[in-house]
Amino acid sequence: MKFSILIVVTLFAFISFTGCKPAQKPKAESNSKEYMVVAYVAGYRDFDFSTIDVSGITHINYAFGNIRDGEAVFDTTKIDGKNLTPDDLVKLNGLKSKNPDLKILVSIGGWSWSGGFSDAALTESSRKRFAESCARFVKDYQLDGIDLDWEYPNQVGAGNIHRPEDVHNFTLMLKAVREELDNLTVESDGEKHYLLSIATGADKAYVDNTELGKLGEYLDFLNIMTYDFYNGLHHVNGHHSNLNPSAQPDLDMNSVVNAVDLHTKAGFPVERINLGIPFYGRIWKGVEADGNQILFNKAETVGMGIDYVDFFQNINANGYTRYWDDTAKAPYLWNPEKKEFISYEDEESIAYKIDYLKKRGLAGIMFWEYSADHDKVLLNAALSNLKK
Repeated sequence: MKFSILIVVTLFAFISFTGCKPAQKPKAESNSKEYMVVAYVAGYRDFDFSTIDVSGITHINYAFGNIRDGEAVFDTTKIDGKNLTPDDLVKLNGLKSKNPDLKILVSIGGWSWSGGFSDAALTESSRKRFAESCARFVKDYQLDGIDLDWEYPNQVGAGNIHRPEDVHNFTLMLKAVREELDNLTVESDGEKHYLLSIATGADKAYVDNTELGKLGEYLDFLNIMTYDFYNGLHHVNGHHSNLNPSAQPDLDMNSVVNAVDLHTKAGFPVERINLGIPFYGRIWKGVEADGNQILFNKAETVGMGIDYVDFFQNINANGYTRYWDDTAKAPYLWNPEKKEFISYEDEESIAYKIDYLKKRGLAGIMFWEYSADHDKVLLNAALSNLKK
């Protein structure tokens, strides 16, 4: 979920920036619209899901389910050293006592478990088998729907099987899953609609290898992974979730605005798009910065993921200084002694993103992931701005 395949740019560039003074935040127009707030939760984290504050959350996507023998399954195999357990879903469903409107979905795939998608989507019979397993998954665990996170159709991802046929087969797979979920609706005498969503890549490669314009017929909504623009493949530091292009756009990997435009120009309805917000940063060590040239420099390491909860205490402290790129609307931390650079999300950048999504007419936000936040700082920033 958290990673994207992008081309490494190893260039030097000067970029203008302001210091630590907070820029004036945008004034969001008053809006009574109910926005979606989709929280991904990682089943492989050591976290008690019964403690989640769901007062402002509309959907929870549990990560992840796997694909085995062409079927969606709850896999108790370890991720990052922790076993997943179906007991997590019991706890998540229990949260409906606090928020009866809350929807619980399981996300199938992700970066580590997308290897089975291409084969599952290959033929009419394999798609039928997979779709039936998704419906069975929803029924067995009393879910409100299913989320597919194929990383990525017709792209290698984490060394996955992929083929050109993925582009159209993904559409056919979603059609098959939609039909099986609708069959569940019939079984409920039409009392319950079961949700189908996907997580999408933010770059042109993803858009070029899917049929986004056709997917709206089958999806309730989609969640763009608008983060990891500079990431764990890059020995050059940069913004990993900037709203706008920076002052040196030729050195940017992407921007939120560009990612949304790619999706809408491909034909997906803007009012069913959720904007992805990262509750984690990317840290580069051994950055060869010189003077004011902090962005877009070579580094000894790639941009490793680091949760907000693990670095928030370094914001304007412990040798780190917060900088604000007012063109990109993105913050970053710089420690000249340690030569460490952190690209991240904060209350100010979230305010600009919420203002943008309101003006653009998006459905709401998605974030990865709940346990990475510190004392709900980032979640509260998103919720408060959505309510304005």
